[in-house]
Amino acid sequence: MKKRLNGSQILVEVLKKQGVEYIFGYPGGACMPIFDALVDAPEIKIILVRHEQGATHMADGYAKATGKTGVVLVTSGPGATNTVTGILTAHMDSVPLVVLTGQTITPNLGKDAFQEADVFGVTMPVVKHSYLVRDVKDLSRIVKEAFYLASTGRPGPVLVDLPKDVVSEEWAEDFSAKMDLPGYSVPKSGNSNSIKKISELLAKSKRPLVRETLDWLY
Repeated sequence: MKKRLNGSQILVEVLKKQGVEYIFGYPGGACMPIFDALVDAPEIKIILVRHEQGATHMADGYAKATGKTGVVLVTSGPGATNTVTGILTAHMDSVPLVVLTGQTITPNLGKDAFQEADVFGVTMPVVKHSYLVRDVKDLSRIVKEAFYLASTGRPGPVLVDLPKDVVSEEWAEDFSAKMDLPGYSVPKSGNSNSIKKISELLAKSKRPLVRETLDWLY
């Protein structure tokens, strides 16, 4: 059954369906509607930080300690760009993160609006995927995809940029939208040839020293 909600409420409902327990973040104008919606979701705890880079590092540590996807929520402009170092860390360490960034309203995109930053473009080299949500109708699907991408295959960070008008607009949502990820496939196992080669080398070694990374799996 469809229920009329604003974009922020839709986002919070999807976060609940994804089993999110903690969000690490810092509020600001562009993401304030989301923080307001989170007031009605006591099952999600907000960890208030003093700097957005700290939020990404804390979410990274949470993901490493629990095996769950870390979630970050910050505002637009400097709030969003402050997350880049933590996003890069998660990318290098193959840690699942979903980073939610506030953004100026869609009509102002590309016009040097107040606290506008192209965080979608800035983070592209250091994420598994970046999204810029332009329509509230796509929000539920995109957030589902973000969590799936972050946690499957080689885990890593996914950024979802959320214009303020999108998270404020109302839409009759039933949360039935299916993910649309053409071309994305998840390896069912590690590379068998690489694993066999490593096993043979280890078997022959007298004093093996293993420097572990995840690259050999993919």
